[in-house]
Amino acid sequence: MMFVATDPEAEPYDKDHDNIEDWITDVEARGAHVRGDRLRPVEDATLVRVRNGEVLVTDGPFTESKEWIAGYDVIEAADLDEAIEIASKHPMARFGRIELRPVWPL
Repeated sequence: MMFVATDPEAEPYDKDHDNIEDWITDVEARGAHVRGDRLRPVEDATLVRVRNGEVLVTDGPFTESKEWIAGYDVIEAADLDEAIEIASKHPMARFGRIELRPVWPL
C-alpha cells in the first residue's frame, strides 16, 4: 500500500515534470497497479472514535499537522525493492512523500 502524502519541506510542484498520468501508465503497463485515488482535503475529514461506549465524531482537520495523506495506491510488487522503485517514480515522491506499507491480511 502506498500512502501518498504532502510534505511542506519538499521541492515545489512542477506541472510539466510531475505528471501523474505518466506514472499510472507505467505502473499499469507493468501489471502492478491494483487501485488508487486521490483523497478529499483534510477539511473534509471525519474522525470517528468510541470512548467508554460513546461514539465521538469530529469534523474537519483533527490533527495539528502540515503533512496530510493526499491519496493512496495499492500496487503489487515482487518485493520491497520493486515497491521502492515504483514509488520513487511517483510525482509525489519528489514534491511530497510516499509511505510504503505491506498489507497484513486478516
